[in-house]
Amino acid sequence: MVRIEGIVAFVTTAEAGSLSEAARRLRISKSVVSERLAELERTLGAKLLHRTTRKLTLTEDGTTFLQRALRIVEEIKIGASEIAERRGTLSGPLRISAPVTFGRMHLGPALYPFLAQNPELQLVLDLNDRRVDVASEGYDAILRHGAIEDSRLVVWTLCRSRRVLVASPAYLERYGQPKTLADLDHHRAIHYTYRGVADWRFVTSAGPAVVRARPALGLNNGDMMRDAAVAGLGIALLPAFIIGPSVQDGSLRHIDIGHETQEEFIYMAHPDGRNPSAKLRAVVEHLREAFGDPPYWEKALPGRK
Repeated sequence: MVRIEGIVAFVTTAEAGSLSEAARRLRISKSVVSERLAELERTLGAKLLHRTTRKLTLTEDGTTFLQRALRIVEEIKIGASEIAERRGTLSGPLRISAPVTFGRMHLGPALYPFLAQNPELQLVLDLNDRRVDVASEGYDAILRHGAIEDSRLVVWTLCRSRRVLVASPAYLERYGQPKTLADLDHHRAIHYTYRGVADWRFVTSAGPAVVRARPALGLNNGDMMRDAAVAGLGIALLPAFIIGPSVQDGSLRHIDIGHETQEEFIYMAHPDGRNPSAKLRAVVEHLREAFGDPPYWEKALPGRK
């Protein structure tokens, strides 16, 4: 008889691409994963994986069996979730990817009370700014800021968000206060370099406008961009959830040029075709309530609410 543990090990290994990563996700040793795969292959009488020291690939039989195995694992998850929901409890593993700065500043503090109220929930929160493939990397969902373009994702909006221009009082005293889009061309810019695009985009009555201020510093981390702006190195365009406290304490000033950036959102998304579990839906509802709409971090800022 085919054992469920073997099917889960096979699906996880196929998605992870390696035994080591599968073992990490399943929280068991690599040798146990290997044993479960070997037992599954013996039971089925077919080789499912080609394993070498450098890579792991599916055989033809493995590719065929994977489609069935994915459905089996998904049905088990749904069944376990329904039973937990009937009991009125949230339990079992949940793996979510989220941006580093937002996770540290807002997501963690919002989730800690929720986890304390649901001690049987086993959350793994992976903080990473890179774009992840939700399904193939074994995530139940991702949380992101901005636009989510992957059509294979089902997106829930948690709250609105926006980016604002900020600079330190010392910088503005030295270089002057920009009042128009054209004024920005003559200022020093602290740019976010992760996406490789060093420009600022605004919404005007004539349509989208792009500003390319003189680069003073390029960084791929929002915390460091904020700190560089506080240090007076230039103007930064940053999400309100990063700079709210600094504007409130006066170390940064909001720069109003008469135009807003395009409205963005904080999203939670899961792969299309998967029924979201009760625990994931509960996390989404909790975060919506915790963040508010407009979110609490924008209340200290002037302008759109």
